[in-house]
Amino acid sequence: MAKVTIWHNPRCSTSRSTLSLLEQHGLDPEIVEYLKTPPSAEELKSVLKKLRMKPRDLMRKKEALYKELGLDDEALSDDRLVQAMAENPILIERPVVLFGQRAALGRPPENVLDLFTDL
Repeated sequence: MAKVTIWHNPRCSTSRSTLSLLEQHGLDPEIVEYLKTPPSAEELKSVLKKLRMKPRDLMRKKEALYKELGLDDEALSDDRLVQAMAENPILIERPVVLFGQRAALGRPPENVLDLFTDL
């Protein structure tokens, strides 16, 4: 079976709930505290492809830094948004669960269970 990884923020209740849900289902995910170990721009692009999302869809738009950096400008390129997330991981929505060539955003936590339905 492919490795399960969670981009986790232990201070976030939704992230903690998603991790607990994975563990309740017998999974032992690799925990990546993405604020301490941020993904590179290339990793973000790969994950966005797996999520089938555009960069703005994975951004925490209510984060003060989002407005401070002018990321609400619709004219910004996807590459610029990805770079902003790589440089400021607090902007990445959480948690993200990766499983093989698939990924899911744990909002709500139950979303991640869809990754394992075909097993």
